[in-house]
Amino acid sequence: MATATHNIVDAYNNFYTGNETEWRMLGAKSKAENLIEVCRAIQPAKVLEVGAGDGSILHYFDELGFGEELYALEIAESGVSFIKDRKLSRLKEVKSFDGYHIPYADNSFDLVILAHVLEHVEHERVLLRELKRVAKYIAIEVPLDYRFGVDKRMKHFLDYGHINMYTPTLIRFLLQSEGLNIEADKTSLTPIETVKFCEFKVLKKPKTITKNLKIELEYRIKKFLGSILGKNKTEQFANAYTVLAKRSEKDLQIF
Repeated sequence: MATATHNIVDAYNNFYTGNETEWRMLGAKSKAENLIEVCRAIQPAKVLEVGAGDGSILHYFDELGFGEELYALEIAESGVSFIKDRKLSRLKEVKSFDGYHIPYADNSFDLVILAHVLEHVEHERVLLRELKRVAKYIAIEVPLDYRFGVDKRMKHFLDYGHINMYTPTLIRFLLQSEGLNIEADKTSLTPIETVKFCEFKVLKKPKTITKNLKIELEYRIKKFLGSILGKNKTEQFANAYTVLAKRSEKDLQIF
């Protein structure tokens, strides 16, 4: 069984210090809403989030009543501590793990959540096989980093720990080639308020009327063009892809 290398564990161990709580909570709100939307048809009772970070998505699951019992696994000790300190009413257990081996028995959960994690994972298929071992349904969200010439911006993405690039098509191929059936999916743009927070508070760029209007106009143009040009164009413009997959009866695996 693969395990996360020491340098990766060290990089994330002290990652969740509380300095960026507002930023993470803002991003987590749309992620939680996307995940709840694609899972609407299954109404899971027992939910595990793998790579739960500081628990910001779990916070919204708890607040919105998603899942009767919530569980969390996180590679970073600082993240585990942060999640515990939240004292979420539906959270039953939080554990640290090695990045690949899930310390629960087969079919322990109705649903496993993997939100903005897969782009950080060295051995994606190893982790996916563990997810489908412990749950019938898997909900995944990934950022859509891929654009033409993305290799010219390698340092930018590596600084965020993004070692994998995805498009909706590539994620669907990955999941289906691992014996998972696509049940529901959606693409989404980064919300306007999140873009503004990043620009003006995180990146500390000057806040101007022109910049505000540019952010709002770009968002609305992409939404409009996607609505009239169809799915391919919508996926091209999107910033995130959220998908619900179900373990197939044959549990096909391609190695």
